Amino acid sequence: MKTKDLLKKVRKIEIKTRRLSNNIFGGEYHSAFKGRGMTFSEVRSYQYGDDVRTIDWNVTARYNEPFIKVFEEERELTLMLLVDISGSELFGGKKEFKKNIVTEISATLAFSALQNNDKVGLILFSDEIELYIPPSKGKIHVLRIIRELIEFKPKSKKTNISEALKFLVDVTKKKSIAFVLSDFISDPYEKNLKIAANKHDLTGIRIYDRLEIEIPNLGIVPIYDQETEKVSMVDTSSKKIRDDYMKFNLRNKKRFEDLFLKNGSGTINCSTEESYVKKLLNYFKSRV
Repeated sequence: MKTKDLLKKVRKIEIKTRRLSNNIFGGEYHSAFKGRGMTFSEVRSYQYGDDVRTIDWNVTARYNEPFIKVFEEERELTLMLLVDISGSELFGGKKEFKKNIVTEISATLAFSALQNNDKVGLILFSDEIELYIPPSKGKIHVLRIIRELIEFKPKSKKTNISEALKFLVDVTKKKSIAFVLSDFISDPYEKNLKIAANKHDLTGIRIYDRLEIEIPNLGIVPIYDQETEKVSMVDTSSKKIRDDYMKFNLRNKKRFEDLFLKNGSGTINCSTEESYVKKLLNYFKSRV
């Protein structure tokens, strides 16, 4: 993509998503995530009514009287965006490619964090870590993230969500707000999801296209797999084939929801034909 065209596209996404974050999501984002992290401040003498779980036993033993640890709410948060850029993200029907929706949601979240003076980091992944941008602040930093979301070309077209979650845990030592944006059609990722969810405030945003749920009856048609780059002839007039395809994708959706719920993490399901604005807003409000 030419530099002029890229800048125009970045600017277009900035105008749309920044307006959303300023007018709609800024306050909702802050309300949903404020106070999720607590940091140690000081110790003081135990007072009647204090929570005994906050007693600092080392200091208590040293001075032979009870002291407690005092924590304060962390004002500065870190937002981490884990974005699937595998081949399946280039799938799309009448309205949008999944990649375009993922880019707009990511930009909206990034500008919401910017408005709250939070840091934003980015992990682009396929079946490997394609790009890592460490968390930082500022409009220029957010615009760089949007630029990479638009133009980055992955080396692989396959998907490994488990690898992305492992990388998040390895590189982000401090608790963060982490959004994983993918279609979640991937090899098992339960083990690393559990580890990441224990450390971070994790939300999965599943982006899908209606055609991934229901294949229309078009007779025998060539189906191109973006990840394997193979073409298969499929008889879409077969009800069994259409039903099996639907069941596979519904199982994938249920697995995604069950795994995240089991590990205390949030989920959002959004099709390319739905308003992600309403989906995000409802999700933020449900957390307050």
